[in-house]
Amino acid sequence: MPIIKSAKKRMRQNEVRNARNRMRRSTLRTSVRRLQEAIAEGDQDVIQVQWVKTQGLIDRTARLGIIHRNAAARTKSRLARRIQQAAAA
Repeated sequence: MPIIKSAKKRMRQNEVRNARNRMRRSTLRTSVRRLQEAIAEGDQDVIQVQWVKTQGLIDRTARLGIIHRNAAARTKSRLARRIQQAAAA
């Protein structure tokens, strides 16, 4: 445990940020999973609504540094490809 006052404060801040980041990452994963389920079902209306929501979450988490920007781009690319394949089928 830290003794210095600033180190104690830093620890408190890190705990709050860690919890916030964990929540945001969990929300992102849930959104991606729901989109993948919608793609599997093939419901185009649900896919479009969920895609817009998921894209925003991916961009936001990348901007905040929770996930790497290349990981965000890769995830969006893979999801977009799956959506196109589902629409073609």
